[in-house]
Amino acid sequence: MKVVIIEDEELAQQELAALLGELSIPIEIVAYLKSVASSVEWLTTNSQAFDLIFMDIELLDGQSFEIFQHIEQDIPIIFLTAYDEYAIQAFKYNSIDYLLKPVEQEELNSAIQKYNNLQKKLSHSVLKALQALVQKKNYKERFTIRIGDHYHYVHTSDIAYFSSTYKTTCITTVSAKVFPIDFSLNELETYLDPSLFFRVSRKYLVHIQSIEKASKFFHSRLKLKLTPKSTEEVLISRVKVPQFLEWMGSQ
Repeated sequence: MKVVIIEDEELAQQELAALLGELSIPIEIVAYLKSVASSVEWLTTNSQAFDLIFMDIELLDGQSFEIFQHIEQDIPIIFLTAYDEYAIQAFKYNSIDYLLKPVEQEELNSAIQKYNNLQKKLSHSVLKALQALVQKKNYKERFTIRIGDHYHYVHTSDIAYFSSTYKTTCITTVSAKVFPIDFSLNELETYLDPSLFFRVSRKYLVHIQSIEKASKFFHSRLKLKLTPKSTEEVLISRVKVPQFLEWMGSQ
């Protein structure tokens, strides 16, 4: 398991590292970060390089909650703090557990066990939720697009994938035509059948028919080859890989 420690006190970093070394599973600490600013910078460029974050709340330049004002983050977090007043706020941010300092080995063991249990249950629970949505909801069958002064429509079945770059969302059709559309990927997820479309990353929402192959990539990620070919690499984070593989073979 690869973890990041966000903690501004060097002694606290060392103590946590020692506790992690006592766990029954191998732990690799890939980064020590001490401030909101350094965390934002590092997480922005290394968002797929780890599995779990241990995060102190009071940092050198503010509270760690401020980090989430600058980045999108879907990695589980175990919060560490000397205070219990932030517990409710902490659980808004993918929190697995909330440990009070000084952290005890037994409490840390329990938090890691929660993480492991969550990982095992995630794929099954997500698939069940998707199946329930399919049964209850009618999904969009076509989208309106504008070409110059004219409006046309594209059937959802003709869409290979949606992509988002520079605050613009585009449709790429199975015939490799590209059209801008006035929806965010977050909005589109609510309009599309989740048995057919999957949000593989922050930038791509793909139809099952567009996936030519998925190949193993660095840091336990997957690299997708899409048809039509995408303009940039499409990578699936290690956290999403189990969910994606179950979705891909669920029909």
